[in-house]
Amino acid sequence: MTRPKSPRTRSKRRKTRGSRPWLGWAVKLGLVGLVVFAGFAVYLDAVVQEKFSGKRWTVPAKVYARPLELFVGEKLSKSDFLKELDALGYRRENSVSGPGAVSVNGNSINLYSRGFQFYESAEPSQKVNVRFSGDYVAGLSQVGGGKLSVARLEPLLIGGLYPAHQEDRVLVKLDQVPPTLIQTLVAVEDRDFFEHHGVSPKSIARAVWVNASSGALRQGGSTLTQQLVKNFYLTNERSLTRKATEAMMALLLELHYDKNEILEAYFNEVFLGQDGNRAIHGFGLASQYFFSQPIAELKLDQMALLVGMVKGPTYYNPRRHPERATVRRNLILDMLAEQGVVSVEEATAAKARPLGVTSKGSMANSSFPAFLDLVKRQLREDYKEADLTEEGLRIFTSFDPIMQIKAEESLTGTLKRLSGRKGVDQVEAGMVVTNPETGEVQALIGSRQPGYAGFNRALDAVRPIGSLVKPAVYLTALERPSEYTLTTMMEDKAFSVKGQDGQVWSPQNYDRKSHGRIYLYQGLVNSYNLSTAKLGLQVGVPNVLKTLQRLGMQREWPAYPSMLLGAGSLSPMEVADMYSTLANGGFNTPLRGIRSVLTAEGEPLKRYPYKIQQRFDPGAIYLLQNAMQRVMREGTGRSVYNQLPRSLNLAGKTGTSNDSRDSWFAGFGQDLLAVVWLGRDDNGPTPLTGATGALQVWTSFMAKADPLPLDMPQPDNVVQAWVDPKTGQGSDSSCPGAVQMPYIRGSEPVAGSACGIQAPVDSVMDWVRGWIE
Repeated sequence: MTRPKSPRTRSKRRKTRGSRPWLGWAVKLGLVGLVVFAGFAVYLDAVVQEKFSGKRWTVPAKVYARPLELFVGEKLSKSDFLKELDALGYRRENSVSGPGAVSVNGNSINLYSRGFQFYESAEPSQKVNVRFSGDYVAGLSQVGGGKLSVARLEPLLIGGLYPAHQEDRVLVKLDQVPPTLIQTLVAVEDRDFFEHHGVSPKSIARAVWVNASSGALRQGGSTLTQQLVKNFYLTNERSLTRKATEAMMALLLELHYDKNEILEAYFNEVFLGQDGNRAIHGFGLASQYFFSQPIAELKLDQMALLVGMVKGPTYYNPRRHPERATVRRNLILDMLAEQGVVSVEEATAAKARPLGVTSKGSMANSSFPAFLDLVKRQLREDYKEADLTEEGLRIFTSFDPIMQIKAEESLTGTLKRLSGRKGVDQVEAGMVVTNPETGEVQALIGSRQPGYAGFNRALDAVRPIGSLVKPAVYLTALERPSEYTLTTMMEDKAFSVKGQDGQVWSPQNYDRKSHGRIYLYQGLVNSYNLSTAKLGLQVGVPNVLKTLQRLGMQREWPAYPSMLLGAGSLSPMEVADMYSTLANGGFNTPLRGIRSVLTAEGEPLKRYPYKIQQRFDPGAIYLLQNAMQRVMREGTGRSVYNQLPRSLNLAGKTGTSNDSRDSWFAGFGQDLLAVVWLGRDDNGPTPLTGATGALQVWTSFMAKADPLPLDMPQPDNVVQAWVDPKTGQGSDSSCPGAVQMPYIRGSEPVAGSACGIQAPVDSVMDWVRGWIE
């Protein structure tokens, strides 16, 4: 028989069960917590994989200058060549030891080129010897090898097209990173990187010990993986929650990806500086930004500096805080010696070197803002904004950094020289430099302060062009050889015209005088308004406007007589387009700044070949060029030969708008055309005419740029005829004072009076006076 339980026993058991209700709740809460934790872990795992396995970065398009091509006979001075090498970050050495090195011995230069992937092919890295004679390349060969027909240097990276967050980076593969740089980063930031699984208790403990014993914050406990997670996924918030999330994501990252993938991502993601609004990310870009060198060419001291900056890019900025950066670099070098990464001797030698950073960041997005503006506008005709700012396109352009520097020096130097004139300090500027044979824009200035972005006057300052319009008037006439030649007599005297609106137009010459009977070409040479306007009315204002459109003008101007003297407005870029047709023998080639586009992987995407169309009879252009050359020798542009040799054959035209509000000059040689505009943004008057302002900038530039002399072949329909300078009648080469003039075949004067027979003086005195001058 079972003995019944006593009331006391039952009471005791009930008491035991009832005294532990928290245990059940704890188990339940624990289970809930595990579920929540597991859910959070699953969420974080998805976040980690989605971003890391997909497109990790939006990479801006990179814009490159033209590559410098070397060949025997090329017009290139040794000093300009060395300037370009300096801009590309080539290192001066006694002997070239590797890519990016150059040695100079008199007029002989050895360099080890870096090689580059161009649109059509890859240029190999090679040792090249370049020999100079005067301002020309006299010899080109491989060092220790045979002669070379041509060699190309890598193009200068001049800027980028950045996304809204303004991050910039040059992506590198891990096998492109010098092994010593990898060792340095791991030794300084996470020496147990290849042993831990994302979080390192050992590193945390070591950091606590080092910081406590040194009395300073010398080491951090975060692994490289944790640092990458913080930069790649999280914010800089300082909290236990953020730190725990970081640790969990680091474990998950290492669960899915190997160490090399994580290390490569770190090298491309780490923040290493700020360039204005642009954030410098990754060692690839930092190497270019601080040293103007690709990452593969970094020396030990440079590697130590960049790794040292990881701790505080702003605090250790070597340009702003060189002493602080030097101390940090040397500390890193000592750490490398202590850990056996390098020898003590190597560390000591590296510590003795200067920081070696460039004076300003290479590839700065504000270095050449006017030209980059042109590139953006032309690219947007073919690409979406996201393509340009996120896909890492590589844009190859016609930009010539040497020409740009010379243009900037000419502008700033001339404005400084003219600064004594009242009001010059308020004058702004725009300048366009092109190759008229190809239509390629080589340099562009949008402000008197060329390095600052803002209103681009080269493209957007639409101002009255004054006398720059006059060549179109004379070209319209010269296309009618049965009516007009360069020696057709014209009347330069006052007249008035009543317009359809009833208003009377009464043009005046700049000197307020009339010049009587002159030859047609003298009206252009001396920029006479009266004879030019009368000629324009004779050939018809609508016909002159059609000539302007054939030259390249795309604006619709009203057919008012005032348009004949430059009342219409254009930008410097539009003027350059027109004058390029004049310079190129009547062939129109639309101006362009882009040559080709590659994808981020180096695959060809699009080419921009130049287009050419014959718009004018070469004979008429030849005659006009002859008159424009006389502008430079006898007329309003003759001051150029105070600085340039008279053997340099150039053509051009001055332009001045009413009250000297705009000072213009457009002129060209065989391979170079430049247009300069000076004026005030508020359209106020200036103390400058075309000859005293813009022409001075142009002359200074041409003296530096050294163009080829204008040498247009004489067209088949042009003949040279001897004329008497006093009568304009046909003459003979044996007659005293006889001169040759070009004519369209059939329009040349017939043989006139015998030598020595004079025409009335009053009909030719102006022509004679101009010829003597």
